[in-house]
Amino acid sequence: MARVKLEMPDNKIVVVSVPVRITDINYGNHLGNNSFVSIIHEARMLWLQQHSYTELNIEGTGLILADLMVEFKSESYYGDTIEIAIAVGEISKVSFELYYQLQTRRNDKLILLALAKTGMVCYDYTIKKVAAIPEKLKKILSAG
Repeated sequence: MARVKLEMPDNKIVVVSVPVRITDINYGNHLGNNSFVSIIHEARMLWLQQHSYTELNIEGTGLILADLMVEFKSESYYGDTIEIAIAVGEISKVSFELYYQLQTRRNDKLILLALAKTGMVCYDYTIKKVAAIPEKLKKILSAG
């Protein structure tokens, strides 16, 4: 079976931190797969918030998550603080890729937890159609 292999681009645009909550822990006593995805979403929201954006309003345009890949590397536990670096991949007229590197520091050691990629599509929720990437967002994405 071919496994997903992701490479983190060098053009990081932000690093944010998200603590692992007790509700993120699964029956195996570690961070659940679904919680990794929620933490990636939270990181993206924190990045957008730094620019006074939301997923529903980026200069009047929203975002839709078109695809998601996660390559799990190590377990995470309650009490960890996850540092998520976000980098930009391909950019088209209406969509862009975001890459995520999730790490935590435990016992003075930096541990790679996961790599992920999301394909984001700009969308006008008013007219229910795909939209061009707003110019200000394009500049933010290109700055990395």
